This record gives sequence, structure tokens and C-alpha cells, in this order.
Amino acid sequence: MNVDPSLQAYVGRLFAPLRTTPAGEVPGPGALSSALADLDPKQKTRKTVNVTPAVAKMFSTAAINMWSRAVHSFLISSALSGVSPIWASVSGYYSSHYSVRAIAHALGYFQVFRIKKLVRLEYQGGRFVGTFDPKTGKDREHQLYWRVVKDNPQFASDPFFTLNTSGAAQSDASHRERANYADHLPQLPVFNPLARSEIIAQIEKISSIRFDTPPIPDTEGFPEVESVQVMAYHRLVTFRELLDEVLSPQHRFWGVHRDPPWARDFLDYQMISGAALEDAGQ
Repeated sequence: MNVDPSLQAYVGRLFAPLRTTPAGEVPGPGALSSALADLDPKQKTRKTVNVTPAVAKMFSTAAINMWSRAVHSFLISSALSGVSPIWASVSGYYSSHYSVRAIAHALGYFQVFRIKKLVRLEYQGGRFVGTFDPKTGKDREHQLYWRVVKDNPQFASDPFFTLNTSGAAQSDASHRERANYADHLPQLPVFNPLARSEIIAQIEKISSIRFDTPPIPDTEGFPEVESVQVMAYHRLVTFRELLDEVLSPQHRFWGVHRDPPWARDFLDYQMISGAALEDAGQ
């Protein structure tokens, strides 16, 4: 994976404290959002404040934790293939969203819902500073995180990373909305859970599909579960490859979390792309 030098420098600096952090030393639920809320300058306009190393460090652990959710959601989606097209689609979409959000946190972005602000963490003058921007009407969580990732030079031309566009025919978001909100969906199949071997076979199939352009799910073709899963799989592998490239698999903290034991029997994180994507550096 070719990582943009500025991104490599930023992520390397942000994750540096984890080199001496035991793998089991993870902040409690809501720790980062609470810490950022305590730093809130309580202004209705943009304001930049100093961020302590302890708070900055939580952006990196939040990114890794969010990626773990992406992996778990992907396993759930795979287990529901052919069993529940609705929940296979929804959990597959959320796997994608968690991967995108994980990347956004690694880029230094975090939306704090309770104070309705977006925080951008930057490294300036030998220290981390956080810029607090009030949310606007356009800053719904899913659209916001997907947009900040797509705006980054590393992902701007990556066809697997798109804007979260509601209402478009070909769109992860629209496909999820069809699953959640449309009336008169196709008749549901008999609930017959997949065996462990069938789940592994489904994941192997998803990881080995070759194509020239990303199969963004088409809402009119709902349920396109396989397309949802292919997009989710490539996004979660991209996050893993990014940290592997910047930190290396031998990194003390990441080296443990990059291979969750509960997913080890199902995922090998291999990825095959078509010629067009390979030419684009994917």
C-alpha cells in the first residue's frame, strides 16, 4: 500500500504512544467523547484548544476499536448471507461505516454528539491541538465521516471510498435505507442459519471475487448482499493495511489488535482486485 507521506507522518505520530501501551490497556466506553466534551470551549464559532497527549492517544485506540466493530459486523453479515437479506445488508453496511469511521479517527476527526461539535486533531508546534467546529445541518454522522475520509488525498481517488449519498441509485446508504425503511420488500427466506463451514466459504468467496470497478450496491437490485459485503471487506482490509504500513504488524499494541482471536478462524484479510484497480494503485 502506497501511503501519502503526510498521512504516514501524522498517523505514525498519533499512534506512537501505543508502542509502549499494553494491548489490554483500552479506555472505557465513551472515554474520548467525554474527554473532548470536557475540553469544549463552549463557543458557537470555531475554536482551537490544546489537547493533552492522553486525550490525543485515545483517537488511535478509538480508531482500532471502531475497526474491530467493522470486522465483527462483517462476520455477522456473512453469517446471515442467504438467511436474512435485510440484516445481511444492514450489518454489511455498518461494517463499511465502522471502517470509514475508524479511518476518520486515525485522520484526527471525531464528532462529539452530546456537544454537537466536530473535533479535528492536528499536530502543531510540537503538540496536539483540537479545533472544535459546531455541527451544521449537513453534518449527520454517517455523511460527515465518509466525507472527511473522501476529502483526504490518500482516499480521494480510491473508488472503494465514496461519499455517503442518500437517495442515489448506486449507494451504500441508499441500499441500507431500502433494507430499513422500504415497504413491500421481497419475501424473506426461511430462517436457516449457516453452518460454520458455510460462513467461512462465503467469506472466502467475497475475498476472492475479481472485478475492475467496485460493485457499489444498486438499490433497485435489492438485496445485493454480495456487493455490500465486497465493499465492506475491502474497506476493513484497507484500514488494516494502512496501519500495517505505517506501524508494522510488530507494533506492540496494533500487533495484537490487528488479528482479533474471535475472527481468526474466519478471516485472513487477503484481497484480490481487478486489473483496473491494480493499475490505480489499489
